[in-house]
Amino acid sequence: MQLPQIIKISLPKSCFESVGEIIAEAIVYIDLNGERPHEKHTHDHNHLFIVTKGEAKILLDNEEIIVKKDDAFIVDGSIPHSVWNNLDSETVMIGISVK
Repeated sequence: MQLPQIIKISLPKSCFESVGEIIAEAIVYIDLNGERPHEKHTHDHNHLFIVTKGEAKILLDNEEIIVKKDDAFIVDGSIPHSVWNNLDSETVMIGISVK
């Protein structure tokens, strides 16, 4: 059985009250040299990314942020951003959108 690239999960909304209201959550699988989405983008909500396997590279406007396994990073959705796999193997992360 092949898993889809994004699997929806459900978290208690009260866990992240200090960051905002959870509006979506997912487990994201990023293949070798893969990215999500293809181009930098903005929106009216923020992302909390928690890397559980591998290493993610977040392009945040003109800055490059490396998020390693067991680390987390909050992306301000108003800043142009995209997320990439930074290794030669699969990267897995939990993505939580908060508003």
